[in-house]
Amino acid sequence: MNDSQDQTREDYRRKGFAVQTGYGRSPVLLVVDFINGFTDPSTPLGGDFSDQLAVTGTLLAAFRGRGLPIIYTTTAYRPDLRDAGMWIKKIPSLEILRAGSAMVAVDNRVRPEPGEVVIEKKFASAFFGTNLDSHLKGRGIDTVIMAGCTTSGCIRSSAIDSMQFGFYSIVVEDAVGDRAQGPHEANLFDIEAKYGDVVPARAVLDHLEQDLHQGGLDAKARDDFQRWWAGARSSGSAALG
Repeated sequence: MNDSQDQTREDYRRKGFAVQTGYGRSPVLLVVDFINGFTDPSTPLGGDFSDQLAVTGTLLAAFRGRGLPIIYTTTAYRPDLRDAGMWIKKIPSLEILRAGSAMVAVDNRVRPEPGEVVIEKKFASAFFGTNLDSHLKGRGIDTVIMAGCTTSGCIRSSAIDSMQFGFYSIVVEDAVGDRAQGPHEANLFDIEAKYGDVVPARAVLDHLEQDLHQGGLDAKARDDFQRWWAGARSSGSAALG
């Protein structure tokens, strides 16, 4: 960070921005769009997120080890792309994200384990057009911890909606990435100023360790969450988009 950025950050703080909200009592790890279409640098939408994927793997292990819920998102469209709306007019390369193709599968480096939820979305935010908000609140989740890509797109949009829906919103700065460093840094700055806490993975891991000693969620809570979610989906009463 250069002197100008430091000065801007300090000016924001003097004006009452960038207050740390911290964590609630019941977190979920939301892995946003770490799918092949974005994580393969050879695709039109791709970037090199190797470092961020490695950090996300560490977070996944910590959440799984503590029995905490994990949710993934993917972006996928029907063959005629009619469900892509105006977004595909702005970004025609989204056409590679066809439902059922390898492009919309979660990258194997952070692949879901059996029972972990993958939400299919159509637009940037994990909340827009899905029932993520009601599902999380229905299970008492109050904190959304985010990893994924891209910082300027799906992470930013999800962080804004997470805050607007009333969740403690945490963006893990070394577990999110963008195709270019400028948009990445600018959007982390803006998220921190207005929408959520931007923290390193080490801080999240330290919080989970402290929470474990204080009696946080356990494996039974995670299993209950997954059974409830599966039941809601099979009944057709909680379609995700």
